[in-house]
Amino acid sequence: MLKGIPEEIQLIISVVLIGILFFVVVANNRRNKNKRYHRKSRNFRENFYEKRKEKQREKDKEQDD
Repeated sequence: MLKGIPEEIQLIISVVLIGILFFVVVANNRRNKNKRYHRKSRNFRENFYEKRKEKQREKDKEQDD
């Protein structure tokens, strides 16, 4: 694929691609950190039971209608 391209251009393309991949990884890492923000301070058991109750209420509403 790169045989027709001079070595200098291949090197430049390789460096640019590595840089782009680096920034993609950094952006993904930043996004994942934002998703997990305050994760340790949350109480998953309480959240689970609250969501379960809400789903049950919605289900009961649908049955009443």
